[in-house]
Amino acid sequence: MDLVTIMVITVVVIALVFDYTNGFHDAANAIATSVSTRALTPRAALAMAAVLNFVGAWLGVEVAKTIQGIIDIDGVSSISDADRAHALTIVLAALVGAITWNLITWYFGIPSSSSHALIGGIVGAGVASSTVVHWDTIVEKVAIPMVLSPALGFILAFALMTAIMWIFRRAKPTKVHRGFRLAQTVSAAGMALGHGLQDAQKTMGIIVLALMAGGLHDGEDVPLWVIVAAASAIAAGTYSGGWRIMRTLGRRIIELDPPKGFAAEATAAGVLYVMAIGLHAPVSTTHTITSAIMGSGATKRFSAVRWGVAKNIVVAWIITMPAAAGVAAAFYFLARPFLP
Repeated sequence: MDLVTIMVITVVVIALVFDYTNGFHDAANAIATSVSTRALTPRAALAMAAVLNFVGAWLGVEVAKTIQGIIDIDGVSSISDADRAHALTIVLAALVGAITWNLITWYFGIPSSSSHALIGGIVGAGVASSTVVHWDTIVEKVAIPMVLSPALGFILAFALMTAIMWIFRRAKPTKVHRGFRLAQTVSAAGMALGHGLQDAQKTMGIIVLALMAGGLHDGEDVPLWVIVAAASAIAAGTYSGGWRIMRTLGRRIIELDPPKGFAAEATAAGVLYVMAIGLHAPVSTTHTITSAIMGSGATKRFSAVRWGVAKNIVVAWIITMPAAAGVAAAFYFLARPFLP
């Protein structure tokens, strides 16, 4: 095999590793609330989330196309092997930046965004290599939804939980909790499906970028084998669990009960579907569910939310993209001298 073929295979494998880390890093997004309220056992919740992550990956490819459109990889790759190797190095640098930040935040139990780590890695590698970065796509499809999705998650979860409290104000708490534990099975399933819809597509997009860089694909569609591989990797990663982050989302932000868990999950899932299917925007499942948990919890009283923990999470949100971009840029500069 020639150098370009080897590099394409390497980048695809590393992209699937990223997809796997995305699964275990973000497994908590779908199931932390259901597990913490004892609506589902951890293993049952993980199995359900893994299956629905796989199914969700088949519901569309528009988010994947948005990821492909962040940088102009065709402007770097040409008919020469040297240019294709250079283009593949850019994609590889983006993945290294994203994976590195994922592992750091996973180790410390911080629910940061795998999506924004990947986007930050792409932008960092693009800027470092003087590749054309489509900043209009960044603003319209990333920056605005990045702010909008957690804001909607907080506001809508607060509103839904307020409605639940009013509707069931005269009902017995034990009966209400029992009913919402069952309802959480549905809302957790919806959240897992939305996670697969959003996050598996991001890996599909990066794999297609690698195929384009290697001159093996025109970027017009997403090959079937790419969908199968990305869906399988994120499902396997989800089943392996993400216990550190699950503790943060399920207990450290606020003590959840079944109605609050349902309100947070149902709201977050709805936001994910609208952003993916309606706006084709690669938003963060982590940002969305975390803010929804805060919103549902704030209906008890604002002081019930542990804002100190929430502040640390927000700080991680802010630095995720530049941190991943910095790692990606550093890797690119280290790798560049070894290219033909």
